[in-house]
Amino acid sequence: MLFSSVTFLFVFLPVTMALYYIVPQKFRNVIMLIASLIFYAWGEPIYIVLMVLSILLNYICGLDIEDKRDDPRKMRRSLIFAVVVNLLLLGFFKYYGFLLDSLNAVLPVDIPYRDLPLPIGISFYTFQAMSYIIDVYRGEAKSQKNILYFALYISMFPQLIAGPIVRYVDIEAQLKNRVLSMRKFGLGAEYFIIGLAKKVILANSIGQIYEQIASLQMGSFSVLTAWVGCISYAFQIYFDFSGYSDMAIGLGKMFGFEFRKNFDYPYISTSITEFWRRWHISLSTWFREYVYIPLGGNRCTQSRQIMNLLVVWMLTGLWHGAAWNFLFWGLYYGILLVLEKFVWGGKLERLPSAAKHIYSMVFVLIGWVFFFSPSLGYAFNYIGVMFGAGASAFADKQALFYVFTHWLLYLIAILGSSALGLNLLKQIIGGFNSARIRKVAAGVVYISIFLISVAYLVTETFNPFLYFRF
Repeated sequence: MLFSSVTFLFVFLPVTMALYYIVPQKFRNVIMLIASLIFYAWGEPIYIVLMVLSILLNYICGLDIEDKRDDPRKMRRSLIFAVVVNLLLLGFFKYYGFLLDSLNAVLPVDIPYRDLPLPIGISFYTFQAMSYIIDVYRGEAKSQKNILYFALYISMFPQLIAGPIVRYVDIEAQLKNRVLSMRKFGLGAEYFIIGLAKKVILANSIGQIYEQIASLQMGSFSVLTAWVGCISYAFQIYFDFSGYSDMAIGLGKMFGFEFRKNFDYPYISTSITEFWRRWHISLSTWFREYVYIPLGGNRCTQSRQIMNLLVVWMLTGLWHGAAWNFLFWGLYYGILLVLEKFVWGGKLERLPSAAKHIYSMVFVLIGWVFFFSPSLGYAFNYIGVMFGAGASAFADKQALFYVFTHWLLYLIAILGSSALGLNLLKQIIGGFNSARIRKVAAGVVYISIFLISVAYLVTETFNPFLYFRF
């Protein structure tokens, strides 16, 4: 089920919210769990079985690791078993087709196989489960004895499908007891409405421009058209994914939960290192805590640090998708981060802020080409067009049409991808002297944004989030 759907907005969410607030506190987790399972089973009911198996596996493994606390060797074996089984489940559904395709490319015979649809959200809830198992092993969390609490942690619908990836230690206490208030509900509603607008007004609108340019035959468009297409995708994926994260955080607040932010205006970054501190924060944090630091992190030789970074970013690329372009995308960022850390980081710091920002955005945009391309060959050809190789011209009527007919949309996107947009909204609301009028103004503004978003929804067809396929 999509957050950005009429069914969710006007049926599922109101019914779930009403039941959640009506029932006594001790039954709220039950309502939340039932709602989450229905939410997940809505599109692909068969894969609810896989989620239930994941819940049971990690619940039992958590108890097993805790029971073997006095025997480090047995505890370590239990951890390895749990991690391996989780990775095998994720790997089978996400990567077996990619592996067989790669083998078929080099073997003299083809190995037949059947394509399986990727279970939605499996990358996210598997990483959450693994973080729980590892934290229990480290002693950073106690194993959860109540299977209802643990099942809710894994399947909670606000952040189930596309994150943010929530660590168990961050919401352990909230699973047992959380505060509900009108102020918190209102703040959550604001987050949700902003996220909804990001998705259906900005991401979907800019995404149409990208789709039109992506459908053009390579070599038939200009340098400027290629850059417009790449910039359009950059805005689309930002507003799509950060919009989902805002909606997830907002829904969490409406149900009494607090999730950490997942985006912090990444397009204002002045280095690639800063960009990855601001983009998909929960994933970067996960890889740092559970892969980079265990490999040795920064507390090792320079050559080992470089290897650690490249391994982490190769895995980050593979996490996003089973294709060579995603693997290359991960290594691309790994190499850039190594270069910033050990080669030109000091020189970069001495540049003016504007130059550092341009440097960052150029490399980020090139990175998005690898991300959205169907193959590595397509990516290199597209980048070639961006820099003049194989382009039909530097600029053409098509590029100028996109720029001059959508300039306002791009201006709003620029404002919305920085703190300027939100600050402007707050200034509009806070520009009244009376507190009562400010509340009324806030209500009018957010209701208007919501109604405009709904108007966009009813005129569109199916509009899934981009990160559903990861």
